[in-house]
Amino acid sequence: MSSPALLQPEPQPILACTVSRDVQLFDLLIEDMEKAMGEQWGDLGFGDCLLFLDQPEAEALQFLAIALDAEDEASLEEVIALIVAAKARDIRIILVTEDVSPTALHKLLKAGGDEFVPYPLPDGELAQAIERVTSEPEEPEIVPSRNEHSLKAKNDRSGVLIPVQGMAGGTGATTFACNLAYELSTIEKEDAPRVLLIDFDLQYGSVGTYLDVDRREAVMELITDTEAADEEAFMQATLSVHDKLYVLTSPPDIMPLDIMGPPDVERLFEIALANFDYVVVDMPTTLVEWTQTILEQAHVYFALLEIDMRSAQNTLRLKRALQSEDLPFDKLRFILNRAPGFTDLNGKARIKRLADSLGISIDVTFPDGGKQIMQANDHGQPLSSAAPKNALRKEIAKLAKSIHDVNVGEASVSTKKKKRK
Repeated sequence: MSSPALLQPEPQPILACTVSRDVQLFDLLIEDMEKAMGEQWGDLGFGDCLLFLDQPEAEALQFLAIALDAEDEASLEEVIALIVAAKARDIRIILVTEDVSPTALHKLLKAGGDEFVPYPLPDGELAQAIERVTSEPEEPEIVPSRNEHSLKAKNDRSGVLIPVQGMAGGTGATTFACNLAYELSTIEKEDAPRVLLIDFDLQYGSVGTYLDVDRREAVMELITDTEAADEEAFMQATLSVHDKLYVLTSPPDIMPLDIMGPPDVERLFEIALANFDYVVVDMPTTLVEWTQTILEQAHVYFALLEIDMRSAQNTLRLKRALQSEDLPFDKLRFILNRAPGFTDLNGKARIKRLADSLGISIDVTFPDGGKQIMQANDHGQPLSSAAPKNALRKEIAKLAKSIHDVNVGEASVSTKKKKRK
């Protein structure tokens, strides 16, 4: 007859643990862990988990699901110590966070967090994160980027900063920024100016799409740790278009706009302006803390609008905001995109009424480029390649030449003055 002890099932090893201040605050996490792990998981507090990692029972652990909310930011160092200890034992980390600041989340990911899942948990998201951290990693295939370049930082330039911002969504600001930068980079056949295009729309930036340039993790590392960034890291984060234009895309994933602060932007521009003749910046339509930093450093700040109420109202809001803070509103140069054509007999009068009602000067008008613009953007080509005879492309090229002529003329005058001294 078999002994009763032999009939007892072997206890299943603990493969995962949730770690939190109070797991009852994360009831959806409990449900999802039970679905994914059955009975092969446990729950511990931060201090208890650190002790548990030294026990023999912890040898089977595959991952920790660390649940945090805003209150846990006060004890962030304790959480980071736990992550470091777990990673030393080859245990993966899934961060489940609610109302945690971007700065705190960045520190946790940098300490060794493998996956990030927001709370309340989206349906099926935890299971997918578990699958990613527990699956065997594949050997990455090393494929050189199509847009790699060999440009090295020499700090031999004194660049012109040209931000571009739309007064409303869809006014064509990104199209203009991409094509202005490309026209500047090809304006001279010999000894062409060195041009950098930066996409600072960190959430929905389209520069990479419009110019067929891959978004890189190196950009994320650059903007989240600018204190450690140097010229070499900056250049490695950029890619080239046709070996003419250099591009710093937006990050691969959506990031909060406050992931950068004014000091971060200043450090990036210090490198950029010392290594490029022109730095064109595609700005988000949202005003953020570092918008002021860019406005104050800009040589000229292009703002695109259309003849519609949303553009007009937003322009008035921007004007009031800048003037109330004594910021240099006079740096803004307004461009009317999709302006009325010559067949519109009342077009000029409508443009004048718009400018007068807003109290601004509309310096440049662009025609509607038609379907060719969307087609060029979808194919990732600048207009000079996809539609060189397009009316909009001709006007952007004309403006680029004007900017370059003014800059070269000022540089020439400055050189003569230095010689006289």
